[in-house]
Amino acid sequence: MKKTFLLLTALFSALSSGQKKEHISSLNLVNVNYRFTTGWFVLAEAQTRSIEDFSTVDYYEIKGGVGRRFGAHQPFIGIGRYGTYKKDRISQEELRLWAQYTYGHSVDRVKLDHRLRAEQRFFHHSQTGENTTDQRYRYRLTATVSINSVKVEPGTIFGSMSNEVFFAPGAPAFRRNRVLGAVGYQFNKNVNATTGYLWQRDFSDAGNRNLHFLYLAVGITIDQGPSATAAQTVEKL
Repeated sequence: MKKTFLLLTALFSALSSGQKKEHISSLNLVNVNYRFTTGWFVLAEAQTRSIEDFSTVDYYEIKGGVGRRFGAHQPFIGIGRYGTYKKDRISQEELRLWAQYTYGHSVDRVKLDHRLRAEQRFFHHSQTGENTTDQRYRYRLTATVSINSVKVEPGTIFGSMSNEVFFAPGAPAFRRNRVLGAVGYQFNKNVNATTGYLWQRDFSDAGNRNLHFLYLAVGITIDQGPSATAAQTVEKL
């Protein structure tokens, strides 16, 4: 009986310790897609994350860029500023430049998007004054399906799933895996919202880390083209 009690106590302690390390965080973003002429578009996005404490923002992103549509093909170049806080003080700032290519196609009612991205990253570590650089390569597959209509249009509920992998030249080569499951609603041809759960696993020589995000995104599309249609999903930068 005593051994059983000790075993249960040890198991409960292990679970409690795991729960302290892994908790629910939040990720919120607003994305604006401005299609100013046929084919050309500008994207801008603001994002906050509450990683260590759900109620306290400790990470932000402000980014944007310009792209061109050639049918199902979309080349894009972007720039962004990223900040990480620790104990209410900025601990790391990043300037990021990237080039990406997206290819989209449909299988029945399922829309598939393949996104490839190459990033050049410039870091400033505020607490030490050190400056470093890094490169990263990403691939994301997104599947979107309209639930209550044949295609995404005003009044449509849609589901979305994505899986993104991150690679880098140095060790470890496989840096991150990010999986998102979400449901969204198209309010009109200009505005939609998506909410869901995002799981992220970071890999490093010091040890791996799991993050669990409650995800909320609002997408705004301003289309000046001749055939304005509802945006299907938020194109997360």
